[in-house]
Amino acid sequence: MTVTPPIRRHSRTGLYVPLFIALAVLAGWTGWWFYLTHRIETGIEARTVEMRAAGWDIGHGRITTTGWPFRTRIAIAYPTVTAPDGHAIAAPALVAEANTYNPDKWVIVAPDGLVLTRPNMGKVAVRGDALRMSLSHLRASFPDLRIQLDQPVFTPHPGAAPFPILRADQLQIVARPHMVDGPAGTAGTATTGAVDVLFRLTEARARPGGVLDGLAVQGPVGGWIETTIDGADHQRGRTMIGDLRAWAGAGGRFTAVRGELKAGVSTATLSSDTLTAGPDGRLRGSVALTADKPLPALAGLARSGVSGVDRAAAAGAATATALTGDTSAVSLPLVFRDGRTWLGPFALAPAPKLF
Repeated sequence: MTVTPPIRRHSRTGLYVPLFIALAVLAGWTGWWFYLTHRIETGIEARTVEMRAAGWDIGHGRITTTGWPFRTRIAIAYPTVTAPDGHAIAAPALVAEANTYNPDKWVIVAPDGLVLTRPNMGKVAVRGDALRMSLSHLRASFPDLRIQLDQPVFTPHPGAAPFPILRADQLQIVARPHMVDGPAGTAGTATTGAVDVLFRLTEARARPGGVLDGLAVQGPVGGWIETTIDGADHQRGRTMIGDLRAWAGAGGRFTAVRGELKAGVSTATLSSDTLTAGPDGRLRGSVALTADKPLPALAGLARSGVSGVDRAAAAGAATATALTGDTSAVSLPLVFRDGRTWLGPFALAPAPKLF
């Protein structure tokens, strides 16, 4: 007689355990996502209240949050931010996005362009292939800020003052805490109160009749400048101008200034150990320039009809440069003093004004 052994049924618990774990992780992650987005939305509203109390005018339309599960995407309709001194920025929409697992780094995009308001000068529209800004290390005393405009076009509104450039291939601004080299084999550390800044402009076209157009003789302009802003922690004004005035009054200065400029066929490298701002807000100090083919730029400046430019002084500087007999490479000491920009004995134009 054959005995049939009982059929053993295997437990299916092992099949469900991974599913239960996955569901638990998903529920926890979803809870974190909603908590994070709620915290961000309340943070935006709280910051808006603080800025309004300080004299800023803040407005916006609907705020929507999407991106679950791995992204946090905040879309703000019709944001406007107006500083007490009249500087303002507005856009049809701003979109900010970050990884949900790393909310300390954000990328902000203006998909439909921006409108900048300049006090007493009017508005200028900015459009381009990409207008983006990134912010990271938000818990540090100074965050890492990067602005990049790809193929930007600048169009003043009717009745507004002209903008220095019409368009460019790219415009970049980078600001980050100044780093001091650590011991050999160790990473650098951020200093207190100093910020490294880089400005880069690539293949720009100046507005006709402007200073840049005169220097470039209707050619392209561009270049880069980098510096360290010492005393940046003294910027405690309520406005941009107030910040700069407070910084200058507390002994703030630009150090390790380096750069390269291009105007048409003329190019120049520049360096300065220290530049400061006077009580009138204009730069003070000296810059060492090594210029290649400076004569066309000086001659173009002399022919320009821009107010503030001393055409006779520019013509004199061009003549003096030509008389050196070497118009290919010339060392030109550029000095900012008494509110003017001096090239040797020639006062070409007002010194750059910060505030």
